[in-house]
Amino acid sequence: MARSELSVDLAALRANVRRVSGLLGGSQLWAVVKADAYGHGAVDVARVALAEGATALCVATVGEGLALRGSFPEARILVMSASLDADVAAAREARLEVAVSQPPFPEGVPLHLELDTGMGRFGMADLPGELPPGAVGLMSHFGTADVDRAFAELQLQRFLAAASAHPDLEAHIANSAAAVRIPQSRLTAARVGLALYGLSPFGGDPRDDGLTPVLSWRSHLEQVKLLQLGESTGYGRRFVAGGPTWIGLVPVGYADGFRRDLTGTKVLVAGERCPVVGTISMDSFAVRLPRELERGEPVTLIGEGILAEEHARAADTITYEIVSQIRVRADRVVRRAIDE
Repeated sequence: MARSELSVDLAALRANVRRVSGLLGGSQLWAVVKADAYGHGAVDVARVALAEGATALCVATVGEGLALRGSFPEARILVMSASLDADVAAAREARLEVAVSQPPFPEGVPLHLELDTGMGRFGMADLPGELPPGAVGLMSHFGTADVDRAFAELQLQRFLAAASAHPDLEAHIANSAAAVRIPQSRLTAARVGLALYGLSPFGGDPRDDGLTPVLSWRSHLEQVKLLQLGESTGYGRRFVAGGPTWIGLVPVGYADGFRRDLTGTKVLVAGERCPVVGTISMDSFAVRLPRELERGEPVTLIGEGILAEEHARAADTITYEIVSQIRVRADRVVRRAIDE
């Protein structure tokens, strides 16, 4: 029996794809499914996204693209990160499209020329005087669309200036945050990941933007015990009982992706929000209970009102990191795709 279960709600995913597609108007939706669709399952997500009208899939590496090609022989697949020379032949054979940030430009494969408009990461400062023969797209990345609208609009103006000189190239810069709230950035296509999974690009409640969380993560109480005054739980005695205190032990830990810095966040135990206490171990964590509960009571780590965004705030990180670090370990975590 698995210690926990991840559920991917394909109906919620479908609703989010439709919601984002509606916002995009005439712009194409390119579904970002890198990192196994941020932990949601790339094949399941890609199948739903394509069925609902997404016109391309975006991945980080040639290897990820190759893994999808067998399931989606006709889909456009864009590899967004820099590709090693050794990968180009495989990309060409699999009919992948690749992003390029600097010369020399590979031959025989569709190219998306990446401009650095202010992200300060991959990308060229200027386009070459003569575009390579395989160029089909022009792309860039927003650095602050979720936190600094003014700088994002400056990046957009820089990008539009370059794109206007090459109207024959597909132009794409929008991520989830921009696709949702910066309409003028949608252009030919928007590369949308987080919003499809019903997660807020802004760290708030996804319902504020009409999105429905797709991922749920559930476990149970494996043991319940009563701590007396001065007794502690976990490594380092980070939680010491100030009086008689019921705690429950949940068989999920940081090796499963429930991070060590999530102490203090809330989970749902038998329908009640309860704080995580003490040090999170590799394979378990403790939660303070309102009263004695039975072993086997359900615990919801994500879902039913427990938002991944809340965990991100508790860990002082971003929601992307919370969901993409959940690991499916044999006999510890199973993942199921449901469609109701």
